[in-house]
Amino acid sequence: MKRRNFIGTSAAASVGLLACKTSSAMPSKEYSETAELKGNINHSVCQWCFGTIPLEDFLKTLNKLSIKAIDLIGPKDWGLLKKYDIHCSMCNGAEISLTEGWNDPQYHETLIKNYTEMIPKVAEAGYTNLICFSGNRSGMDDETGLANCVMGLRQIMPLAEKHGVVIQMELFNQVDHKDYMCDTSKWGIALCKALGSENFKLLYDIYHMQIQEGDIIRSIQDNHYYFGHYHTAGVPGRHEINETQELNYPAIMKAIVAIGFKGYVAQEFIPTWKDPIAALKEGISICDV
Repeated sequence: MKRRNFIGTSAAASVGLLACKTSSAMPSKEYSETAELKGNINHSVCQWCFGTIPLEDFLKTLNKLSIKAIDLIGPKDWGLLKKYDIHCSMCNGAEISLTEGWNDPQYHETLIKNYTEMIPKVAEAGYTNLICFSGNRSGMDDETGLANCVMGLRQIMPLAEKHGVVIQMELFNQVDHKDYMCDTSKWGIALCKALGSENFKLLYDIYHMQIQEGDIIRSIQDNHYYFGHYHTAGVPGRHEINETQELNYPAIMKAIVAIGFKGYVAQEFIPTWKDPIAALKEGISICDV
């Protein structure tokens, strides 16, 4: 390429990049307003991503946006959710941490106690889903960790089945959560099969699994029986799910609708816009297929 042409082309490219950076900081016209929701996707949102907004104010906003559910809320705030008629689509509060989980027998006593106490509370509150974590490998091989998870979880599954509560283990990637054991759908599905209970599912985080293994739509089509809940976020960066990132969320949502999924899809992206609620509106609109 001639120097003159190269400079001209580079200048044009720079203008294009600048335009992209600018547009990523504001709502696109197509999604600037959340229209009446179609009802094919049950929308939820993870509150921690919007943690700068007081929970009660955030719940009022969800009412205005016709978003009927929120993720990752524990018992102390369930009363506030009920005040605003917002469903807790994924309960937490029984786990120890992301790194200390069911794959290590030293935590079983505490976890069994926690989940035995929490499962009836979840059911009494009218909720269904309760999150759990595998924990880190810490030198443990995956086969041993799987057997340990089965050994521990089997002690709470009869109670979960009795109360109609679904225990859901979240899938993570190795970039954000190095050493976490439940890092592939294959390993998680093997755990589901070993437990053999309809009350144990995987929380399929689309962001994490795009980074870890890709092939999102086919994975959903082939394995949806084992997936009880979905999380979203843009790849790379875990930010807005619009054209600034690589995942085609409308296509993914259409695949979720096509398999007859009736659970919740929760937005779990970290907003970068000055107006985080505008970013949430856009995310809901993109997923409302």
